[in-house]
Amino acid sequence: MVRGLTAAVLLAAPLAAPRAAELAGVTMPDSQVVDGTRLVLNGIGLRTFSILGIKIYVAGLFLTQRSSNAESILNSPEPKALDIRFLRDVDAEQAHKSWRNGFANNCRPPECSVDQHDVEEFISRVPAVRAGDESRILFTSKGARLTLNGQVMGTITNPHFAQVLLRTFLGPAPPTALLKRELLGQE
Repeated sequence: MVRGLTAAVLLAAPLAAPRAAELAGVTMPDSQVVDGTRLVLNGIGLRTFSILGIKIYVAGLFLTQRSSNAESILNSPEPKALDIRFLRDVDAEQAHKSWRNGFANNCRPPECSVDQHDVEEFISRVPAVRAGDESRILFTSKGARLTLNGQVMGTITNPHFAQVLLRTFLGPAPPTALLKRELLGQE
């Protein structure tokens, strides 16, 4: 009886193991606990650049519950995490340009406004990254915390600015339309 039960447990174990998603050689877990909250992988996407399809990073969006509605995600006070694994080096100038375009294209008056000084302050702190670097932006109802390779790079204490930051990925003009659909679990 015990031997049969042990065999049944061993056979069932792989079925109970956490699933993971893989894209472009990057694996992200199906769920993770962040600051005591269980977040599930909503979608995983690949950021490419130019018609050549140069692979820049793989991003995974983690939510308290899956959703394909960008506005619901943006307006939710629930914690969210955006994990980014870089596939190539990106110098600070390129990163600054990308963030500047993201803010300009996804936060346009009158429906969205953000203090340009805050945008420039944020961009000035964005470092160069190297292939293999891992970044996380943890969004909460109070703002956001940014880490690079496990080290806190900064904290945003303005919830609206944090929401606009997430809009650069899920807003009307994301880095690529495919990346947005992938993060929303639509692909």
